[in-house]
Amino acid sequence: MSTSVENRGQFGSKIGFILSAAGSAVGLGNIWKFPGKAYNCGGGAFLIIYILMVVFIGTTVMLGEFVIGRKTQKNAIGAIRELNSKYTWVGGLGILTGFIILCYYCQVGGWTLKYIVGYITESSTIYADPMAYFTGNLLGADRFPVQGAIVYPIIFIFLTAFIISRGVSEGIEKMSKILMPLLFIVLIGLTIRSCTLPGASEGLYYMVHFDPSTINANAFLVALGQAFFSLSLGMGVMITYASYLSKDENLVANTGIVCFLDTMVALLAGFMIIPAVFATGIDPGIGGGFAFATLAGVFMSIPGGTIFGCLFYFLLFFAAVTSSTSILEGTVAFLVEEKGMDRKKTVVIVSIILAIIGFFYTMSQAHMDLKGIWISREGISHPIFGDFMEYLTDRLLLPLGALTTTIFAGWIWGTDNAIQEATSDGKYKFALAPVWAFLLKIVAPIAIAIIIIAGMFLGMSIS
Repeated sequence: MSTSVENRGQFGSKIGFILSAAGSAVGLGNIWKFPGKAYNCGGGAFLIIYILMVVFIGTTVMLGEFVIGRKTQKNAIGAIRELNSKYTWVGGLGILTGFIILCYYCQVGGWTLKYIVGYITESSTIYADPMAYFTGNLLGADRFPVQGAIVYPIIFIFLTAFIISRGVSEGIEKMSKILMPLLFIVLIGLTIRSCTLPGASEGLYYMVHFDPSTINANAFLVALGQAFFSLSLGMGVMITYASYLSKDENLVANTGIVCFLDTMVALLAGFMIIPAVFATGIDPGIGGGFAFATLAGVFMSIPGGTIFGCLFYFLLFFAAVTSSTSILEGTVAFLVEEKGMDRKKTVVIVSIILAIIGFFYTMSQAHMDLKGIWISREGISHPIFGDFMEYLTDRLLLPLGALTTTIFAGWIWGTDNAIQEATSDGKYKFALAPVWAFLLKIVAPIAIAIIIIAGMFLGMSIS
């Protein structure tokens, strides 16, 4: 059973779609991974490489997903099946990937809420020992993590589910129109505050100084991986979002705007974090430990740091919820359209499953001896369940999903059909169509294959 095109939701405006798609692309990785990678890979030189990767690879793959979704007006699985039923599994791979990611993404989203409350009510406790607060109060290193694994993640999942249950225009679009402007306002404000700290000038110089000696193969690989993962590609999300667009929309222009907004968030995050860590002498890291523990030292060291910290976690929350709604929509759209399930019931069922699986993810981050979830070597606990989920999605399923989608769009469905859809059957000009076709068929698949090889077989951290 499937839902007809006439009964599907639609974005009510161009700005609604752009902010929703940008919200999906803008996630936690923009804010807590990009600054650390920019710092470790040469600052200004890395920024240039990163922008080039977004322009040539990111926009290519995103437009490839947009044209598939808008052409068919269906979810990721339905879209691929309509164009060529032999490759339905390509859409299924994307939805599966997004669901697994969402299981732990909602947990981390809950952590942002916990830290917002923490900075408002007990900032002195956080400052006393930031790492102990992260591993103990949040993750429950020495006790059951009720708040970090259950209470706050469930609140976050409820908010995400409520937005999705409202539908496309009343839920996703309205949420994006509110949260995305707020995200930019908070991010710009924090960036200005960071750049005006005593000693921040060294960080600013590092971010704009071009040093050719820092350009190497690793910098290109890291930039490529960051650009690719930052744009929410490979999960079928952009296929689903584009399916809610009318034929009057200029997909080429929209792709450029979405990628521009996502890149601006990453750059602003870099100019927010790097000057601050230079000013305080704290070495930037990458990932959750950096965002939830290390940065507390930065906030503690600057005037008005508690307000600064609280706003930062609001920023993380905005980024998390705009991404979580888009990923959940991909799964819900599939179940509603392909299986004939009621939308609100589907949201409830999926949310419960997310909460249960996500619970084990957070538990696996804590240092508790739970048989079957951890293994311990020489007294050190290893969160093999959580690590496996991240490794499976970041290094295998995400790039594999994007690779198969790109090959499908470029070789199976064909670039001629893709370009015809991208131009709305000739309504809009696409002067670079031959270049895009070459990038889609040749360059992007090779680049994505390199990501897979580097991440899985060379053991390089690219995500």
